[in-house]
Amino acid sequence: MNLHPKKVRALGLGSGGLDSILSAVLLRKQGIEVEWISFETPFFSSESARKASRLTGIPLTVQNITDEYLKMLKNPACGYGKNMNPCMDCHALMFRLAGVIIKERGFDFLFSGEVVGQRLKSQTKPSLRYVEKHSGFDGYILRPLSAKRLPETIPEKEGWVKRDLLLDITGRSRNRQIKLAEEFGIRDHPAPAGGCLLTDKNYSVRLKDLFGHQDDYTESELLLLKYGRHLRLDRDTKIIVGRTRSDNVNILKLRNLKTDTLIKVKNFPGPVVIIPHGGNENIIKLAASIGVGYSKAPDNTPVDVLIKGPGGGKIIQVLGFPPKEFKHFML
Repeated sequence: MNLHPKKVRALGLGSGGLDSILSAVLLRKQGIEVEWISFETPFFSSESARKASRLTGIPLTVQNITDEYLKMLKNPACGYGKNMNPCMDCHALMFRLAGVIIKERGFDFLFSGEVVGQRLKSQTKPSLRYVEKHSGFDGYILRPLSAKRLPETIPEKEGWVKRDLLLDITGRSRNRQIKLAEEFGIRDHPAPAGGCLLTDKNYSVRLKDLFGHQDDYTESELLLLKYGRHLRLDRDTKIIVGRTRSDNVNILKLRNLKTDTLIKVKNFPGPVVIIPHGGNENIIKLAASIGVGYSKAPDNTPVDVLIKGPGGGKIIQVLGFPPKEFKHFML
């Protein structure tokens, strides 16, 4: 094999989990210059990747891909997993976008911490092959932890990477990874990567509802799906009701001041309620009654409620509805 004429450089998908860290360290031990790219959307963040970068000193680029991701998410070629998670098409998209960077910045190949058989659907050999074929970089994606279980890649064939120094890990056990971390002196590494909201049942129900009732949505609207109770009042209107103080804070932070109506019970502890994109007078009264029903206001007593929209604020009086009476609205 011919020696590579320059320093070999590889760009990895950085999840921040232990597998991701180990794959980069394995290549770095071969003298390969490694960096990570981590993609962000409202469904997953780069927080773990940032921690891993600080821990290892491996440079990290973070890129928001919400627009591209939503196009894929509305109609993934391979469909969804158990909930709204399009794992195979998600990985293919990420490699495709990472490939743009390797062309622009002169990297030689891509890599990831994926392990054959670790995830029953998205990390089988056929699944990994699907991702590679649809990434646009067939042959240039290396999975160092399972390389000996997979066909030889171009980086290996060209001698940029020594295949005999790569691994043959397979399955869901993490014993070998934990042992390797000890050998490499990797301590205080982030917990196993995860946290994709698209794998969460409740979030997925709310996301399907949003997709079914709106053609466009802001990042804030997608983030709001994480917080509070969501109630669909009619075809055009839903409300979000805080469950906790933390919910209230986040709902207020993400509320669109130009379009959303805010409802808050006066004089009694209670939830923040918002109507995304507002609503008519009857909807506002219904939402206010729901808000009072979740508050500490006394039963069967008219209560002052603040209504604040883009055009200003006012106070109305309503009776609270017991939560059981509007359970059928709940998403």
